[in-house]
Amino acid sequence: MAANAETVLLYYDIGRGIVTAQQAQGWGAGVIPELGADLKQRFPTVRGFSVRNLKYMRAFAVAWPDDTVVRDVLCRVTWHHNIILLEKVTDAAARLWYARDAASRHLSRAVMLAQITSRQYETQGRTVTNFPRTLPAPESDFVQEIFRDHYVLSVMGIRDKIRERDLEDALLVRLRAFFLSLGTGFSLTGSQYPLDVAGERFYLDLLLYHAGLGRHVVIDLKRGKFKPEYAGKMGFYLTVVDELLPNAAGRSAVGIILCTEQTSTVVEYTLRTINRPMGVATYETTDALPDDVRSALPSPDMLRAEIAAAVTGAT
Repeated sequence: MAANAETVLLYYDIGRGIVTAQQAQGWGAGVIPELGADLKQRFPTVRGFSVRNLKYMRAFAVAWPDDTVVRDVLCRVTWHHNIILLEKVTDAAARLWYARDAASRHLSRAVMLAQITSRQYETQGRTVTNFPRTLPAPESDFVQEIFRDHYVLSVMGIRDKIRERDLEDALLVRLRAFFLSLGTGFSLTGSQYPLDVAGERFYLDLLLYHAGLGRHVVIDLKRGKFKPEYAGKMGFYLTVVDELLPNAAGRSAVGIILCTEQTSTVVEYTLRTINRPMGVATYETTDALPDDVRSALPSPDMLRAEIAAAVTGAT
């Protein structure tokens, strides 16, 4: 970690030197090629001084004029993490958020890139919920931050025209990618989880448990637009889960209704009268994405290979 921090700081200082030289000599003065040649001659055994990487160093210095941020946050992730942030994220606040998230949770480059692709910064903590009213503070703030208002399921190769049960099956097949799209801390308790109430059996689409929240999380999958009656059904599920599956901390379960569409005003009016903690989020699948984004996603064959390898490793 110390060596990584020194590398990032070195590249940052070189980048600032390039900016200063170009300001003094002009952009067309050939500063970067000359510097690259000088560095390679001076340090022939040291890699990383290619023209391309020197341009990244300059962009890095321009993107972060405050070296305090570089020293406090960006040194805690690798240079390759920082290159991804430069290439994939244009907003400075979003870059800093992804960098802090990757540093605090020790995310690999692949995982951080998946978080960027699924727009986690834009969607984290913005779900329309009734958590502030139904859960005690400050825990309600923490629960709110866990869930997003939109989930990108295209990374699993799921198509747009699919039934709810087929969607659930596809999520289970792509379980690793599904949990990656949700965030961290989730574990699967069961799918089509049975609840027996007064001789009748009801089934939960997905029952999860979140270690950080210490709560069960019920996910109800819906094709199409959100309807107010979905909230009543979810409230019933949460009441039964709390009764039949109490946790040691006595914390109530949380519900998330995943729909392909929602109208925020309808959701807000609906949740205003519900006393069980729940939120409503949307999701998109491969068919809903632009061609350039869809073509950049991993193929189903690649995902199958990754999941097969993960299952083999687990067994």
